[in-house]
Amino acid sequence: MSADIPSVRETGATERARFEAEIVPAGEPVALRGQVSGWPLCALAGDSDEAFCTYLTARANDRPAQLWAGPSGMRGRYGWSAGLSGENFERKMAPLATICELLLRSTREADAPAMFAGAVNLDEHAPDLLPDLAIPLLDSARHRLTSLWIGNPGRTAAHWDLPDNLSCVVRGERHYLLFPPEQVGNLYVGPIDRTLAGQPTSMVDCENPDFERFPRYREALAHAREAVLQPGDALFIPSMWFHQVISTAPLGAQVNFWWRENDAETLSPQSTLLHAFLTLRDLPERERKAWRAFFDHYVFGDPEQAAAHIPEAARSILGPIGSQEQLKLAEQLVSELVGWHNRLLGSRKDG
Repeated sequence: MSADIPSVRETGATERARFEAEIVPAGEPVALRGQVSGWPLCALAGDSDEAFCTYLTARANDRPAQLWAGPSGMRGRYGWSAGLSGENFERKMAPLATICELLLRSTREADAPAMFAGAVNLDEHAPDLLPDLAIPLLDSARHRLTSLWIGNPGRTAAHWDLPDNLSCVVRGERHYLLFPPEQVGNLYVGPIDRTLAGQPTSMVDCENPDFERFPRYREALAHAREAVLQPGDALFIPSMWFHQVISTAPLGAQVNFWWRENDAETLSPQSTLLHAFLTLRDLPERERKAWRAFFDHYVFGDPEQAAAHIPEAARSILGPIGSQEQLKLAEQLVSELVGWHNRLLGSRKDG
């Protein structure tokens, strides 16, 4: 860990009541030491990598998962190739048993290729493992996604996730570097409509930053937090916080729980951001200024104040948006986008 970057707040294993009342609402990363130390996977921390993989694969099925693989020289830093024209790794598909076999082989090779399987949905690939991952910290009634991340030494570039995240280390040491969402402008994020794994990632090599190319990254570092986790530890990462993850073990693994405070089926606000590139970004400045006022009033301001002068029965989408209102809005937006799309196609053919 860097002496210049403060550590995230730490606590011992905690109860759900405190987690929901204090930790989540604070919106800051928190390391929960020993939170999942009772898991059987964590009990294998002192055993061999073979024993860990045997336990894992005995509870997995034959459904193929995505495996990233690249040359040893990339040092496990998965990202874009030169000029952002492609990726510096290959995507392959294999069952968890095969992935574990390849990883075990890599631990015995001096110049092993980089390999990493991320966001492996355990409901789909290892449902028999789920009973071993008890997490009373989270409300069992709330929809959540449980996923596995496993690989040899590697690093995931700083990125953000929409859901809240409880990252639980089950094998090897893991280093986290975290930045609040407000640092988005200082992290030099790559393409947002063409990504490596669903979310845009920072183009800065956080271990060896090029400050001449990325000078604003110094400001991001002034707001950064660090955490080092061992098997059995968990890290709460609030929604939208950027995080880089480095795994140093010959074979490392973590289990993630993702959930959203609101309806899990709600459309991602990133869709709104992409839509804004089409409708707002290139408007004249005076029009963008006017729309900023509208968004502040209707979206980011007090919803009750925006609709207080309208009878409740007539507020439509200015009031609570139910399933019928959602459907109506979706149909309207789809109709507008399809019409615009068809006009673009027509003009291209005419040209």
